[in-house]
Amino acid sequence: MANAGISNHQSSVFLFDPDTGRLQAIIGGNYLTAMRTAAAAAVSISHLGRPDASVLGMMGAGHQSVFQLRAALQQRQFSKILGWNRSADALSRLTKLADEYAIPFEAVTPDAMTQADVIITITSSHQPLLMADQVSPGTHLVFMGTDTKGKQEIDPALFSIGTCFTDEVAQSVTIGEAQHAIAASLVSEGAIVPIGSVINKDHAGRTSDDEITIFDGTGVGLQDLALASVAIRRAIEAGSATTVSF
Repeated sequence: MANAGISNHQSSVFLFDPDTGRLQAIIGGNYLTAMRTAAAAAVSISHLGRPDASVLGMMGAGHQSVFQLRAALQQRQFSKILGWNRSADALSRLTKLADEYAIPFEAVTPDAMTQADVIITITSSHQPLLMADQVSPGTHLVFMGTDTKGKQEIDPALFSIGTCFTDEVAQSVTIGEAQHAIAASLVSEGAIVPIGSVINKDHAGRTSDDEITIFDGTGVGLQDLALASVAIRRAIEAGSATTVSF
């Protein structure tokens, strides 16, 4: 795929008429998925991050990290960004975006994440990168890395000292970050709260400034469909959709 000049990860979204079953649209899914993933993280920051959060920590500097950073910066008035990546050279894409927003950026080690009020992990790691002693009270943690069996970005002990929220509980405990905490009996499935309950005000969400809150973002296909529906509607309104007969 690299020789073809395109990304080695490709996806498409197919929309069907719910009444007739006829195909309505085929939409390239790469950009939509990146936007949806960042939006889910942003929703968690909006509802669970402390209102006075001022330092944002980013762990991971791959393609998706730019979407995550841009969305996060719309949720709070961050005055500083801390960044860590295995390859420090990749941090340049985050530095560029920080400059765009005129926010100071500092390349750090994971230990420096104790300074952060919000930490986003966006990696494909299978071993913990962020440990419990590198997180300060009151921090909102956002775990958005690739979800699969065995994935692990953080110390499972964080689940025993923080309150966990997720977009889909069943995925969180099987392929999400919570899978290791569940296996170690550090948290029960029943203690993991759907983020929708906070949005709908059925759950209080954050209850104190010292509480550590966790959002284990796993990605839900329905979100892709909802975003695709908006995208095709706007494309048609703008005259940029291509119509074909079949």
